[in-house]
Amino acid sequence: MPRASKGPRLVWRGESWKKDGTLRNKAGWFIRDRTTFISAGSGEKGHPGPEAEKALAVYIASKYHRARGAEDVLIADVVSVYLREVAPKHAAPEETAARLDNILDFFGEKTLAAINGKLCRDYAASCPTEAVARRQLEDFRAAINYYRREGYTTAAPTIVLPDKAGARERWLTRSEAAALIWAAWRMKQKWKGQESGRRTGRHLARFMLVALYTGTRSAAVCGAAVRPTKGRGYVDLDRGIFYRRADGAKKTKKRQPPVRLPDRLLAHLRRWACTDLDIRTKARGKSANIGRKISQDFVVEWNGKPVV
Repeated sequence: MPRASKGPRLVWRGESWKKDGTLRNKAGWFIRDRTTFISAGSGEKGHPGPEAEKALAVYIASKYHRARGAEDVLIADVVSVYLREVAPKHAAPEETAARLDNILDFFGEKTLAAINGKLCRDYAASCPTEAVARRQLEDFRAAINYYRREGYTTAAPTIVLPDKAGARERWLTRSEAAALIWAAWRMKQKWKGQESGRRTGRHLARFMLVALYTGTRSAAVCGAAVRPTKGRGYVDLDRGIFYRRADGAKKTKKRQPPVRLPDRLLAHLRRWACTDLDIRTKARGKSANIGRKISQDFVVEWNGKPVV
């Protein structure tokens, strides 16, 4: 798999000799740019001096501030710059990096001049779905446009995207949604072909209830707490408001404004947040009821932890 270029950097190289016994280069600091090495002066190993650092700065300035044509620009360089300068500012930079990693698998060794409609369609055909291909190619297009706007190249080829999927026409009916929720709520763990008493689908039922009642995206539902929590959205159980975006979180096109909770859903959430259970235990051959209170910290939990 072609890797994203690390960009020009300083490396220490020891002395090297030619086959005839003559000196090829002295030990010192070199600027490494992919397979190219340029001398940046001598110095101490492990501590590049001002001379070497100045040489690196001059090299980077001459390389990137001089716009190049599409035939001279490796796609790996385009993606590397975008991942370093833009992706960290995204709401989910790791997801951006994962999508562009797939782009590098297919395009990484090519130049911008090689991109055309057929190559984009070939990439779309290699993806599991057209929706996945479109999303990844959109990131690729953004990387190319950023590279051009920054003045690193004089040309930006057109990325041909697959057609958008049609609008949804079929929605769950109330009875279908209820059947799904009840199936999840009643689901039990099986062990060696036999059902146990452990319920393994109730977190799914809770997720479906909140998502269907509020129309909230899965990540916001799964990450929400039942009380104010740093770095998370939360449900205000007293006022009946779902604050879907965490306080201080970066605003995106998804917006995620607060939404008022329907009374039925609010009643469920209050029960989940603090539930009284009767646990039966056997002591000396007799059954005993022990009242126990379990507090839930998140809207959707599995084994006491949020589902992510």
